[in-house]
Amino acid sequence: MKTQIRIGCGAGFWGDSAEGPKQLVDSGEIDYLVLDYLAEITMSLLARARAKDPNAGYATDFPSVVAALAPQLKERGIKVVTNAGGVNPQACKAAIEDKLKALNLDLKVSIVTGDDLLPRAAEFADIKEMFSGEAIPPKLWSMNAYLGAFPIARALDGGADIVLTGRCVDTAVALGPMIHEFGWTPTDYDRLAMGSLAGHIIECGAQATGGISTDWEKVAGDWDRMGFPIAVCQADGRFEITKPANTGGRVAPETVAEQIVYEIGDPATYLLPDVTCDFRNVTLTQVGEHRVAVSGARGRAPTDHYKVSATYQDGFRCTGTMMIGGVDAVKKAEAVAAAILKRTRTLFAQRKLADYTRTDVEVLGSEANWGEHSRARSTREVILKLSVHHADKNALEIFGREFIPPATAMAQGITGFSGGRPSPTPLVRLFSCLVPKASVNIEVDGQPFTPAATGATSAAAALAPPAAAVAGGKTVKRPLIALAYGRSGDKGDAANIGVLARKPEYVPVIRAQLTPDAVSQYFAHFAPSKVERFELPGLHGFNFLLHNALGGGGMASLRYDPQGKMMAQILMDFELDVPEVLLA
Repeated sequence: MKTQIRIGCGAGFWGDSAEGPKQLVDSGEIDYLVLDYLAEITMSLLARARAKDPNAGYATDFPSVVAALAPQLKERGIKVVTNAGGVNPQACKAAIEDKLKALNLDLKVSIVTGDDLLPRAAEFADIKEMFSGEAIPPKLWSMNAYLGAFPIARALDGGADIVLTGRCVDTAVALGPMIHEFGWTPTDYDRLAMGSLAGHIIECGAQATGGISTDWEKVAGDWDRMGFPIAVCQADGRFEITKPANTGGRVAPETVAEQIVYEIGDPATYLLPDVTCDFRNVTLTQVGEHRVAVSGARGRAPTDHYKVSATYQDGFRCTGTMMIGGVDAVKKAEAVAAAILKRTRTLFAQRKLADYTRTDVEVLGSEANWGEHSRARSTREVILKLSVHHADKNALEIFGREFIPPATAMAQGITGFSGGRPSPTPLVRLFSCLVPKASVNIEVDGQPFTPAATGATSAAAALAPPAAAVAGGKTVKRPLIALAYGRSGDKGDAANIGVLARKPEYVPVIRAQLTPDAVSQYFAHFAPSKVERFELPGLHGFNFLLHNALGGGGMASLRYDPQGKMMAQILMDFELDVPEVLLA
């Protein structure tokens, strides 16, 4: 058993820079290269591709990535773990082996299967959506269970040089190598939680090395040469985050902390197939240049269910954009949108078509996402984005035809129709549910794999109530960004916003004023049904969940920010009354 391994993540999504894997392998600083390609919309698209071509359904650029790096992988003994198999790991494996054969290189490719439940969808007809309680739709595009890391470890135990999976949790591609190398067992909960945290930090590529950080100006000069993250992991669970030498970016407690709070929901109960994680008391320490030590994650038993994401078509969507300039550009854009909707609704009625299912108007440039907090109502140049949803494709054909005529019939200053006449496309929704682990048939290279039996996870230990009081004295107004930094993303239709104090003494001020009610009122234009706040004492921060605030979330939302990626930036303008003594 090894005492240390180095894991580098070279892709945070399908479409990430092809230079990432090459950078990490060329550096000579990794033992494992992991790549995360999949998201819910990716799974539905891959499933549709496989339906048309039995040899499709995987990340088609991955075999070329492997082929380009194969000689170095072989020479340096670097192993690769990725979910690039999508919904067709077998075809992906065949494509890789063809390329390796042409190079006369012998690397063992193993596959983990069993996550794809679409052929068995009828068996789960009684399952309900885990948030809304709705029945499962009769016709699905995709249906995949989020598998864990132990099947990956089994493949590595069998001598695999490259492990391909379908849908697994993003952290599993990093945790699997740790289980394999360190001999961790299914009940090593604290170590599994630490390994999962390492995987969570590096899974989104350069997001952990300063990419999309709040303090962007500290990194902007390096954006052309960003380094990809490396987790240096120890057998006892401890690890450090770094990046290859002579690459751009910034690895500091702030950049790592932002990634930790990214899309974790309740930090005390972060549910994964192999472990239930508690990240509340995680601490970060700068131990060298671009090197941060991470400690404090705790683990409990996982549940006896896998989360499953299914996708299905819910009618059609259509989006058009046009530029509008001049005095009162914002008002003109709003009037044009209202006129287009009124006109098309009249045409629908004449043709006995139903009304729109949903509409969404965004005047980009007017700070539409800030709602009543906008400071740009008088801007003279905007982009009108109008998105609509309808059950009937024919109705959206009418919308597409009527979106262009405003150039001569409505406001002066209309120009710049992006992409020409908008066309309808399927609107795909996510259906999330839970299925018993015993009902998922996992295989590693065609051989059955049975996960360890698990029961219901225990509740997280309660935290002691906060002791620090807010400093007294005269106060001044300051925006939240002066006291904190943060990052946001999505958890289904809920926006996840992490807020981290720049200094521990700022925590009581933030706690007292950035309450769930205050956040709900600040984002009233997004109409969250409920706002929850969770504390992370180790990181001096908070995690907010704004339920039903993303217009359906992800694939189903009509917004330009369907995953709430900008919402932390919006919250950074929240005004606080700050005691002057804290700012001295």
